[in-house]
Amino acid sequence: MSRFSNKWSLLIFISHEAGGTLRYKYLNEAIPDISQKVLFGTLKRLEEDKLIVRKAYAEVPPRVEYSLTEMGKDILPAVQLMIRWAQENFEEKVNK
Repeated sequence: MSRFSNKWSLLIFISHEAGGTLRYKYLNEAIPDISQKVLFGTLKRLEEDKLIVRKAYAEVPPRVEYSLTEMGKDILPAVQLMIRWAQENFEEKVNK
């Protein structure tokens, strides 16, 4: 559970919410405040856990794309629920 429930992993999952394949550069720009080192490490762990798949193209400049595996797609609804819960509870605490 700790492998996919940290802040950066959740943001990577949500970035893939619409489905499809995302390039490394897009993920780096879409996730505010993440360093390249942390993004690379998080993507590597998610790949090791078979939650995302990495595809590298032998081009100049190099191109690397990431997409959710079936297991990663299966967990996406749970991730969405956790984020919705956090937003609702955060708003309640702020409004009180």
